[in-house]
Amino acid sequence: MPEGDTVYATAHRLTEALGGVTLTFADLRHPRLATVDLAGRVFDRAVSVGKHLFLRFSGDLSLHCHLGMDGSWRLFDRRPQLNHRVRAVLATEERYAVGTSLLEMVLLPTPNEGKLVAHLGPDLLDPDWSDDALAEAVRRLTADPDRELGQALLDQRVMAGVGNVFKSELCFLLGVSPWSPVSAVDGAKTVRLARKLLLHNALRPVRNTTGLQRRDLWVYGQHRGGCPRCRGRVLVEEQDTRLTYYCPRCQPRPTAS
Repeated sequence: MPEGDTVYATAHRLTEALGGVTLTFADLRHPRLATVDLAGRVFDRAVSVGKHLFLRFSGDLSLHCHLGMDGSWRLFDRRPQLNHRVRAVLATEERYAVGTSLLEMVLLPTPNEGKLVAHLGPDLLDPDWSDDALAEAVRRLTADPDRELGQALLDQRVMAGVGNVFKSELCFLLGVSPWSPVSAVDGAKTVRLARKLLLHNALRPVRNTTGLQRRDLWVYGQHRGGCPRCRGRVLVEEQDTRLTYYCPRCQPRPTAS
């Protein structure tokens, strides 16, 4: 499932494979972009901002896309077979990059990228992360202390990059239920832990939040294996239409007042 770490890794791989190289072929399979030809432009680099991806080309031109739930970019050494889910193909003399199931594809001047992500909170994987970014993320997180923590963590306007996997793992590590109010946790500790988990997984082939070799995740998707701490059942329920995993013993749900 694409979250901030996945998008960051995608940008890194695309930059490593295509950065500084002239495109020999490009096909953007979107009604508004079908007549655009990027061939002859140099692929500068790819940059992630939360769950958003910007591919930058010479001439101050950027392609913005969002991976959504199922989107991906894959690299090939030769032209692959293409199916109906392919939305973009970028090729150099040696590599092919194929974007599948991409959302929100837009071409825009590179200096205008910020307009498309201005609504986001601080990017947890921003290489220029600072104390000011931390303070702003904490301010946004704690602005509504009665809000359910799971909701707040998924709100990209609070801080960008956390998805359903990291939401469940964060709540477990903090020892609180996803349905607990934001006031139940320390804001700065929560933001620091979220950034730590995403940084740790930014370039890993398999997500790991436990530090263990035999178990990569504490609770997400672990409803068959049980809680590694108390050996009790890990439950899965919906929270605002999203599946949420938690241990009812280690993370008791708040009681009605």
